[in-house]
Amino acid sequence: MLAAKLIDNVWSTRKADSLNGLKFMLAEVIGGSDDGQRLIVTDNIGAGIGDRVIVCTGSAARRMLGNDDIPVDAAVVGIIDKGCNFG
Repeated sequence: MLAAKLIDNVWSTRKADSLNGLKFMLAEVIGGSDDGQRLIVTDNIGAGIGDRVIVCTGSAARRMLGNDDIPVDAAVVGIIDKGCNFG
């Protein structure tokens, strides 16, 4: 899992049918060896731009969405409380 900050929305007019209805966002990793790395995540818990979040990747992200066949590699699984301090 990674800590990240959501920095923008990602819009796609054309995508795989299995991705319809998913909200995509641009996230920037906070802390650790991947600090500053950006990735596209799917969010189905209602996080927004500026939120610090917990992101899972790989098969855990697909399980979060309830479908092991969906082509997603990163998903928001939690919103970090404001009291936490990273990097």
